[in-house]
Amino acid sequence: MQIEIVEMEDRKAKFIIKNSSPAMANALRRTMLQDIPKMAIDKVEFHLGPIMQDDKEYESITSLFDEVIAHRLGLMPVPTYNSDGKPFLFRDECVCGGEGCPSCTIMYSLNRFGPATVLSGDLMPLGDPSLKVKDEFIPVVELTNTQAVLIYAHAKMGTAKQHVKWQAAFGVGYSYMPIVEISDSPLAKDSGIVKYAIDEYPGLFKEVGGKLVVDDIYRACTYGKAVEQDETLKGIVSVSWDDTTFVFKYETDGSLTARQVLDTAVEILSNSASEFGSLVEALE
Repeated sequence: MQIEIVEMEDRKAKFIIKNSSPAMANALRRTMLQDIPKMAIDKVEFHLGPIMQDDKEYESITSLFDEVIAHRLGLMPVPTYNSDGKPFLFRDECVCGGEGCPSCTIMYSLNRFGPATVLSGDLMPLGDPSLKVKDEFIPVVELTNTQAVLIYAHAKMGTAKQHVKWQAAFGVGYSYMPIVEISDSPLAKDSGIVKYAIDEYPGLFKEVGGKLVVDDIYRACTYGKAVEQDETLKGIVSVSWDDTTFVFKYETDGSLTARQVLDTAVEILSNSASEFGSLVEALE
């Protein structure tokens, strides 16, 4: 199996898997969706009672139930790697024995007074300022001029098998690699046909020397079926699919970069295959 990177940005990526099979492609997809470890807020403590600020008393109450706010905080994209570039540890694998320490836990505080819109960026990490939430403009709750919130939140490692808040990659999908062939018939140079194809399937086709040619082959992943059934292009354009090559796309919420998600998924698959191979050899 070979992997060819087509696009690799901080939060999204596109790559091609060559010399593979649908089973392997789906195994990678499922691994990226549910097996990538990441940090997420799992425990939220709310201050109860009045809160004083500048000789004014605020009520620690909001228009939302505390559990709704806690759920929203759990879905915030929390950094999974510390300032040294190393991933946090699972609590049951940490030297602290699961009690919570800087190697396996991030603590945040949130202290806002109304009137205000509380945002994810109001969550302040205790200790390392580089561990701020990756998206700072996610609304949490509205406060009136008599309301305030004082919250302490604890983030820990987990996987999406436990809860979707630990899902690292989103929109993970793949398709067979399309093969688009354009005939040499005079119709492929007909100005009306060329204009129709370009307008109907933007990005897939372009005109070169008065002839219809493929512009972006990856657009065929979206338009391929429609092109196959298009009576206007019948006999001019044919689309087939390579079932040993797959085009992958996915995004992240910022808790991990797209590169970290792919590297981790490949490592997990490799380790699982090695472990399975060892078990098979033990049976023999």
